[in-house]
Amino acid sequence: MPRKRKLLAQLSALQNNTSFPQIDAVEQLNTTPGADPSPKSSKYFVIEKKKSPQLQEDFFNQPCVSLARSFLGQILVRKLPDGRELWGRIVETEAYLGGEDEASHSKGGKQTQRNAAMFMKPGTLYVYQIYGIYFCMNVSSQGEGAAVLLRSLEPLQGLDAMRELRRASRKAPTRLLKDWQLCNGPSKLCQAFGIDKAFDQRDLTQDAAIWMVPGQDPPGEQDVVATTRIGIGNRGEWTQKPLRFYLRGNRFVSVVDKKMEREMAARGHSPGS
Repeated sequence: MPRKRKLLAQLSALQNNTSFPQIDAVEQLNTTPGADPSPKSSKYFVIEKKKSPQLQEDFFNQPCVSLARSFLGQILVRKLPDGRELWGRIVETEAYLGGEDEASHSKGGKQTQRNAAMFMKPGTLYVYQIYGIYFCMNVSSQGEGAAVLLRSLEPLQGLDAMRELRRASRKAPTRLLKDWQLCNGPSKLCQAFGIDKAFDQRDLTQDAAIWMVPGQDPPGEQDVVATTRIGIGNRGEWTQKPLRFYLRGNRFVSVVDKKMEREMAARGHSPGS
């Protein structure tokens, strides 16, 4: 996969800050005495010891659909309490437009204590709980009550720590997760990155524990599949709106739309062309 081999990400410098809340799964992480302190990385991930520019408010301050597309290929970074960093390339998102969007938590402009982050400045995290045990992470955009759900990541760095966090979040012992299984879903990526409700309303441009840096080789129009959102139930015309976006041909995506990909191929849109 030539394009992946060209993917470069730079380690970001940040101030030493350990004041953020620690969830139980993160606290259970242990390092092996005498072991190599550097975390396992994807074979496609090359680290350059240079400062990498952190995405700032001007990036997040764009319309919801535009931001959902722009997120593809960008890199989410999570710094754990022990100093290890987890890196993941965003490969799947969903746009929730607020107000008129029947599938949005802020439909009708309704603002509650739970969804307050959706009405905050672009780049604010909106983390909510589902089924009483899982979490989903969104990022606010332009537009009243609009936000983008991060659905799937391609793990780049810290894969062993991600496995530990996923294992600690599961009740029963299970088989070792493969790389593509670590972050291929909104709750899975929250488990793998140690994200819980304590991250709600955090600012991605200011926080010392979580931020984003630019990815390399932004995907072209032919590389992005626009299709329907997952698990929103019957929301009238909004059920069929193409507000989910993912990188075509990427195996870390949670759910692929084969029909849409065939239609794109028939129109002569081949990945990477």
